[in-house]
Amino acid sequence: MLAGLPLTVGEWLLASLVLVGGAVVQGSVGFGVALLGAPLLFLVNPALVPAPMLIAGLTLPALILVRDRAGLEKRPVAWVLPGFVVGSVVAGGVVASLPESGLALVFGSLVLLAVAMSALGWAPAEPRGGHLTAAGTLAGFMATATSIGGPPLALVFQNASGIRLRATLSAIFVPGGLFALLSLAAVGRFGVPELILGLALLPAVFAGFWLSGFTARALDRAWLRPAVLAVSAVAGAGALARALV
Repeated sequence: MLAGLPLTVGEWLLASLVLVGGAVVQGSVGFGVALLGAPLLFLVNPALVPAPMLIAGLTLPALILVRDRAGLEKRPVAWVLPGFVVGSVVAGGVVASLPESGLALVFGSLVLLAVAMSALGWAPAEPRGGHLTAAGTLAGFMATATSIGGPPLALVFQNASGIRLRATLSAIFVPGGLFALLSLAAVGRFGVPELILGLALLPAVFAGFWLSGFTARALDRAWLRPAVLAVSAVAGAGALARALV
């Protein structure tokens, strides 16, 4: 075990490798760190989700927001965040009321839902306030329960340009992730042990973000997106199978 952490050295190395890869993907193409990272980290050690993964997942958008702040649009953020808060509160109640086996079942099911939504690819031509608030509510629920809140928002924003998409989603994920952590803390699912675990994952996030500056042009988006969805689906199915055994 690592000092002060419920992880072995091998588990920490595996988790770090997953997050380096996820951060490279998201820093290059705009999504991936939570969708790829959360189900794999759950298989490495369930203690790594949702709160520790949320810490890693909101740190990367903060870095992206600083880099791409010129593309930020404030109006969509104002529509999404109230819905995100509502969804997060509801998810906090669900997380508090379920036993560990039930949480694993919810986690696996929502991971597969996230993959399906990402693969669906439907989006309104121009998202309105109702679309944004509804997507924010589902994103808040999924982020708090599983640390994966991106797919509902990525759907409504997928027609946006790259820098607008990255900056606007990041401006949602940072405060949204913080509120999700507060919701988990309120129901006893986020405390000092989860904080330490989350901080232990941050070097991998910084390394992946740095590497993404070199890989963005080299990665082939045509195969990368389906590959991420396939790996996430397999990992989500594995989490679901663990819950049902």
